[in-house]
Amino acid sequence: MISVPEPEAETVAQSSGGPSLQVWSAVGSMAMCVALLIAAEFMPVSLLTPIASDLGATEGMAGQAISVSGLFAVLASLFIATLAGRFDRRHVLLGLTGLMLVSLVVIAQARTFTVLMVARALLGLVIGGFWSLSAATVMRLVPEGSVSKALAVVYTGNAVATAFAAPIGSYFGGLWGWRGVFWGLVPFAVITFVWQWLSLPSIAPQRANPVADVFRLLKRPAVASATLAVMFTFSGAFCTFTYFRPFLETYTKATLPQLSLLLLSLGVAGFLGTSLAGALASQHLLALLRWLPMGLAVVTLALIAGGHSLAFVAVALFVWGALNSAIPVAWSTWQTRGFGDQTESGGGLMVAAIQLSIMLGGAFGGWLLDNVSLAATFIGGALFLLLAFAVVGKGERILPGA
Repeated sequence: MISVPEPEAETVAQSSGGPSLQVWSAVGSMAMCVALLIAAEFMPVSLLTPIASDLGATEGMAGQAISVSGLFAVLASLFIATLAGRFDRRHVLLGLTGLMLVSLVVIAQARTFTVLMVARALLGLVIGGFWSLSAATVMRLVPEGSVSKALAVVYTGNAVATAFAAPIGSYFGGLWGWRGVFWGLVPFAVITFVWQWLSLPSIAPQRANPVADVFRLLKRPAVASATLAVMFTFSGAFCTFTYFRPFLETYTKATLPQLSLLLLSLGVAGFLGTSLAGALASQHLLALLRWLPMGLAVVTLALIAGGHSLAFVAVALFVWGALNSAIPVAWSTWQTRGFGDQTESGGGLMVAAIQLSIMLGGAFGGWLLDNVSLAATFIGGALFLLLAFAVVGKGERILPGA
């Protein structure tokens, strides 16, 4: 058996020079993992109808199964910093990537609703764990002056997957079936694991952060208010986003090619929203945190009002995608200022809040879809977004130090 040696521990984070090619390769492997995680998490949105039909479930039930990954992402994000502090970070990240590979195979083979939920739970553990550790890992891989550039590389994986996961899922789902789409992700997961094995250096364990540190942050009024605003914002967004396919099929009567193009425009708009938010966040952060959820609520309600016009829906979805993609950028910027010296615990808290919101928003939207109407699902999402607008107010509640 051939033994592949582990890369030696890098010390570039403490050096004055730039990162080595191997370190940039390690950062690239993390970006690849992020892209796959985002694709696996959100691609089912474009496959909701065939998944529900194949497993004998309602679309609301399928949406809730998809969102169950959020519950396990919450658990992972709260405990991963404590657990990972005892092990070489390289081994932790490789373990998470391997678990992602297992979850994709189980999803592709799922024959029952229960098996699908178990597989989504495994994926949730990876999502919460990997996202919570990614920023801190990058900070230990590269020198301080290169951290922003390295994080931008990682978030590029997020942007690419957000833009293309839904339309690719919709298009290839029509050709191969929804299982074929997930089988198609498996080789990429294998490549990512091998890439990380070859490029990630050994990263020595650090002092474990107690779970209590995460919850202790909530005693800070600004953190508590910001967390509540985050939860209302993401609950509202995913109460709506999870059920775009049923909306486009029943309200807009979109064909499969039209559906793929509409979802593609939604994703491409994300690049615009991310760029604009990045340019504005440093000077207009509080305004973004306040008005982005309000704008998203207005567009969500407009989709219901004009949902029977394909042209109107195309424009509205583009605007919706731009606004929605700007929200994580704005809150990530707040995170760098709002948690002070507790950035790793704060990152775990933020990931937990977002993933819990994704789960609750998707589950609540599914309940409304099954028990009230599709329009009620969109209205419920808009109400969550308006609550986020109210919590942020003029911004004084979420100012660091408040």
